[in-house]
Amino acid sequence: MSTVKLKECLTHIRTQLDNVVDFWLKHSHDTVHGGFFTCLGKDGHVYDEMKYVWLQGRQVWMYCRLYRTMGRFCKPEILEAAKTGGEFLRKNARVLGSSNPWKCAFCLTRDGRAVKVQRSIFSECFYIMAMDELSRVTDDKDLQLEAEQMMEQIIYWVRVDSSGLGRPSLPGDVPTNSMAVPMMLLCLVQQLTEGREEAVTQKYKELGNWCVEQILQHIQRGGTAILENVSVNGEELPGCQGRLQNPGHALEAGWFLLQYSAMWGDDNLQKTAINKFVELPYQNGWDKKHGGLFYFLDVDHHCPTQLEWNMKLWWPHCEALIAFLMAYSQTKKPELLERFYQIYEYTFKHFPDNDSGEWYGYLTQEGKVALDFKGGPFKGFFHVPRSLFMCECILTDLLAKHN
Repeated sequence: MSTVKLKECLTHIRTQLDNVVDFWLKHSHDTVHGGFFTCLGKDGHVYDEMKYVWLQGRQVWMYCRLYRTMGRFCKPEILEAAKTGGEFLRKNARVLGSSNPWKCAFCLTRDGRAVKVQRSIFSECFYIMAMDELSRVTDDKDLQLEAEQMMEQIIYWVRVDSSGLGRPSLPGDVPTNSMAVPMMLLCLVQQLTEGREEAVTQKYKELGNWCVEQILQHIQRGGTAILENVSVNGEELPGCQGRLQNPGHALEAGWFLLQYSAMWGDDNLQKTAINKFVELPYQNGWDKKHGGLFYFLDVDHHCPTQLEWNMKLWWPHCEALIAFLMAYSQTKKPELLERFYQIYEYTFKHFPDNDSGEWYGYLTQEGKVALDFKGGPFKGFFHVPRSLFMCECILTDLLAKHN
């Protein structure tokens, strides 16, 4: 392990994180109605005032995590932004008049009126992350309780009865295990139990194990592929839906599993996470001609039906950086560090905007900027800063142990 190169990476990542935080502090705060603008142009101007609940929750979570764990971000303006963002969510995220008081909107007007509801759990998931993390920096037990109550509702929707989400039961609709759902629940288990008393850890242990089992069902084709969607019995589905691969999701699941294996000392799970959810999606998803990770792939090499399938998006590369660096930190296998360096070189060559700040999110297959905005309905203050934050923490720990 070359400490010189690791130190160079650490310095650069730390600088990038400072840059990204400054960009969102400067451009995203709505000082009139609270909450955050996420539709930000290349230079940070607001091009749409819609507020997306999952991105509001992500930004609150990210501000709190930085404030709580990194001394240089323990600043009053960051805490205040997190608190006002949390207040905006608590006041506006849940849909008034809904048959279920826990159902959250997908997007809101600038002043907090619901515009659209999705029949999924993801707005609620990031509401939980925001409330739980905010409870940790404010010591507000009511926020923790609210997060746990929302969690109980999500568990009911996922494992007992999903009708409350509003999806009609259709005769041709085949029940599906989409990897995003157990991944997200596992992330929430880790969020709600981190640093809490043993009773909380035990409360969510069975759910965590269930999430792992559900994620492992996505290892298909004799262990040669991770498929995004499988049947509820863990079998491959027919058609495009069944053949779909999402390398970024698989890599993100990989480091979720690595964290969980470390939490419970599960060496077998660690090996599976690295072999099947870190190395395999990299091998299948890396563009050998132009570099970078494809967004979607078809396991049988048909052209994927997603129009952006061959584009290079910011978030899969963010997840790959975390996954390979975490895998290396747990095993010290040099080939994992080499993969990290390869992804690092591509990512920092293509995504950051060194003139206006932050990162571009959408590149062509050749690595040229396709869309130059810095935030939108799907890209907010989350994947980039989370990746930089986690990589900085892992690199700092690696160098400290080496010394």
